[in-house]
Amino acid sequence: MKLSIIGTGYVGLVTGTCFAEMGHDVTCIDIDKAKVERMKKGECPIFEPGLEPMMRSNHDDGRLHFSHDYSSVAKAEAIFLAVGTPASDDGQADLKYVFAACDSIAPHLHEGSVVVVKSTVPVGTGNKVREHLRALTSKKFYVVNNPEVLKEGSAVEDFMKPERIIIGCLETEAGDIVEELYEPFNRQIKRTIRMSNISAEMTKYAANCFLATKISFMNEVAKLCDIVGADVEEVRHGISTDSRIGTQFLYPGPGYGGSCFPKDVKALVYTAKENGARFKIVEAVEEVNKEQKKYLASKVKKHFKDDLKGKTFVLWGTAFKANTDDIRDTPAIETALALTQAGAKVRIHDPEAAIHFEQLMEKMKIPVERFTNKYDALNGADGLLVMTEWKQYRAPDFDEIKSRLKVPLIFDGRNLYNTKKVQEHGFTYYAIGKAIK
Repeated sequence: MKLSIIGTGYVGLVTGTCFAEMGHDVTCIDIDKAKVERMKKGECPIFEPGLEPMMRSNHDDGRLHFSHDYSSVAKAEAIFLAVGTPASDDGQADLKYVFAACDSIAPHLHEGSVVVVKSTVPVGTGNKVREHLRALTSKKFYVVNNPEVLKEGSAVEDFMKPERIIIGCLETEAGDIVEELYEPFNRQIKRTIRMSNISAEMTKYAANCFLATKISFMNEVAKLCDIVGADVEEVRHGISTDSRIGTQFLYPGPGYGGSCFPKDVKALVYTAKENGARFKIVEAVEEVNKEQKKYLASKVKKHFKDDLKGKTFVLWGTAFKANTDDIRDTPAIETALALTQAGAKVRIHDPEAAIHFEQLMEKMKIPVERFTNKYDALNGADGLLVMTEWKQYRAPDFDEIKSRLKVPLIFDGRNLYNTKKVQEHGFTYYAIGKAIK
């Protein structure tokens, strides 16, 4: 099929590249001309494992195109809207980019065009898109909701080997077209699930909010473990063997971040309020996460008896998770802010996200010093804070760390290290909910 993808962020570029890999003729459209030119040269604008080589090969083979105009929509059998839907302070998703994309594609739609809403959008947006386009064109078209189910850091693998493919549609023929598009992913097991547009939108929010709930729940358990002396790693293992609970998203840490969970939690809370209801559990999830982002810094302050003036601390990791350069709502922001407000200096290292984080800190007027070598960042520092679970941080040279730091002190925000081993190397060690003697 001929496809047009509107937006080349994490969702749009991965979607377009993976469909091209399956043999479709794909044009990715973005209004940022400089970004388009970079992609034409084979430069991937985001870090996502496996994406850049796949993008280059499909572009070189003529299946993947990049453009800043919308002419390809006229021949596309399906047009995917994969633009941002940022959340306002009250949680309401801003749909201006969705409707702007509709304005741009409307003149090029043909009879039978299928407009696929790939962006995560509030419940009822599919109907609003349908109404918006009807006011702009007399051509017959269809609107399908096909929410993305990608995890940053494994997005290419998730797209190529999906657990499920949600297709929300009003008309059967529209659903059939999208299902045919995904047929290569259904060879062994049928992964497509058909439902209404509204149910598809709700499914996406419900899934992300449930996962965010698991994270906040475990963070609350970890904080209680710190108080009573239990070890959250033992507790986590103990409950994860229950098949009703499972093993995923049970790792305590500095709080969730990224492009999905914070925004989607706020949006579902807002949707409930907009409809005269309250989603009390999800409200609590958001509140817990806000507090959790301050938790590691509070351990630092407690250790130094609230006197951080003149101290220097190193953040290993600034991305909200490993294998991505995404710093949206990363816990490192709150941590750096808390430390600097207390009078400390902050140094940072991250394999992919450090430059983005440094630029963000400059905008926020928070001074940080970026290092390209994780050990060099430690020289003469008063403590190390592990913020992201990058593989580069999982098995470090503890003797090297000890020789570089002013004092052997580690705050492990991801519970990466074996407590006994770290203590045997002479470190004072703090973690999230681990029993440390």
